Amino acid sequence: MTSDRSDALKRLEPLLGEWDLSVSFPHFDTSGVRARTTFSWTLDGQYLLQRAEVDVPEAPDLIALIDVDRSSGGYTQHYFDSRGVTRVYAMTFDGRTWTLSRETPDFSPLDFAQRFSGTLEDDGATIRARWDIRHPGGDWEKDFDLTYTRVV
Repeated sequence: MTSDRSDALKRLEPLLGEWDLSVSFPHFDTSGVRARTTFSWTLDGQYLLQRAEVDVPEAPDLIALIDVDRSSGGYTQHYFDSRGVTRVYAMTFDGRTWTLSRETPDFSPLDFAQRFSGTLEDDGATIRARWDIRHPGGDWEKDFDLTYTRVV
């Protein structure tokens, strides 16, 4: 592993562990919804693996594999979910601010663009985040909010 790749992967360490998720969907009540995500190294530490489970049918379970993007200096998140959706997101993470964006078609049609922004707070115990959506010809609008609370 090259030093640059190793350094880029090391920057992802604040995400490692298990997190409870609080989700605030504007279209239905999320009280009592149980959601959890984990981040762990996989394939000899070459990738960061995210797994999430949400007990609401409208919100899919997912796995995502995060890799260093050598061309941009950021990351690429390869996303797969329980609906059979596959997407590729451009990702950044500087140790505090985490972003994801998808504005071009990839393995799934681009019916809408998406972006995510999260901020690590409380000495790494919380990530406050939101997803935004933009339909063709429209402006960006909030899709939903998320709060990650570290468990382990």
